Amino acid sequence: MNLETIKISITNKPLVMGIVNITKDSFFNGGKYFDFDKAYNRVIEIQSEGADIVDIGAESTRPGSLPLKEEDEIDRLVPLISSLKKEIKIPISCDTYKSKVAEKVLENGVGIINDIYAMRYDNRMAEVIKNAGCSVVLMHMQGTPETMQKNPFYKDVIKEVKDFFKERIDFAEKRGINPENIIIDPGIGFGKRVEDNLLILNRLKEFTFLEKPILIGTSRKSFLGKIQGDNGPVEERLESSIASCVVAYINGAKIFRVHDVKEIKRALNTVYKINYENSWT
Repeated sequence: MNLETIKISITNKPLVMGIVNITKDSFFNGGKYFDFDKAYNRVIEIQSEGADIVDIGAESTRPGSLPLKEEDEIDRLVPLISSLKKEIKIPISCDTYKSKVAEKVLENGVGIINDIYAMRYDNRMAEVIKNAGCSVVLMHMQGTPETMQKNPFYKDVIKEVKDFFKERIDFAEKRGINPENIIIDPGIGFGKRVEDNLLILNRLKEFTFLEKPILIGTSRKSFLGKIQGDNGPVEERLESSIASCVVAYINGAKIFRVHDVKEIKRALNTVYKINYENSWT
């Protein structure tokens, strides 16, 4: 895969990133795509539904989850990714924070590394990203997946997340990572209270001064159930997921990491047509 095809520029058009979690304990599908054939077919389906990117992960990062051994992560990811690279035309992103895993998947066609630790977990990750010339997602997270939802607290969540991104972007660029390859993700649901998530979405424009594409991942998350007042099950959060993506798009987000590709792609394209194209062609 030509890495030039996956450079993310800041334009008005939204990009939808379809999620495939090949884990046993995904919060959304409970391990539905742990099976190789089902995962493979879901990636093909995601492309047909109009996704611009597919994001594949082998380790659950749901609240309370534990790390996966590098060897197990590689054994899950590489066969699937290597089998897909000649079959799909959209870029492949890999959700990992381990440099050895990143090296292996980059060798097999991945063009984006989606790192929930923003290269804080593994000292070699920046070197791997630089050498590959790939894109990287720097996500904000307070704590770890195991601890992040145990009484998270911020004095000023917007300022703290902004300061985090300034430091991480500076870190990445000083280590030779192409500034054009850096994407930022404020980490909705990762060490955040409901009110933190809502405030970030409401004030997302304040992150655009960083001049990096903003990725948002609200899809089916628990805070969407909580704001409905009934903490509804994950299966009943589609409408809220769509609404949150539309708000994030209007407020400056560029990339939307979602489970429901077709529905959210249609919603975002509608907003794009109304706000930026105003034509039927």
